[in-house]
Amino acid sequence: MNGHSRNLLAQGRVATRLPARDLERARRFYFEKLGLQPVEEAPGGLMYRCGGAEFQVFQSAGASPGTFTQMSWEVHDIEAVVGELKQRGVVFEEFALSPVHGGARTQDGIVDVQNYLSTRAPGPREARGAWFRDSEGNMLGIGQPVT
Repeated sequence: MNGHSRNLLAQGRVATRLPARDLERARRFYFEKLGLQPVEEAPGGLMYRCGGAEFQVFQSAGASPGTFTQMSWEVHDIEAVVGELKQRGVVFEEFALSPVHGGARTQDGIVDVQNYLSTRAPGPREARGAWFRDSEGNMLGIGQPVT
């Protein structure tokens, strides 16, 4: 690229796409477990809006291995959110983080994370995190920056 080129992708909006083998099962999970309803529907897809951002769950013959975070929410009170979701039947993952993120283990589904990139402030910082899988095996996360 020459110095006069524009980065056209940087001007576009980004939206997450999550695969679902069973779209109706996914719809039930997102409503019953997460309290979310689609803001738009099309054959083979559901669109959700949270905090001004959008994500779509789409009918797919493929599936994610669920071994990495595909989407996450940044919240102000992770303990309250995790507590509410547990009451709705969401099961949180229990594991140890990689050394680059501090190597800590989850306790009651929540872990302290180092080198977290926050949407609220530039640069790596500390945070608290929790992860769960949706009905389709997609790994979803919740993060709370530590100020």
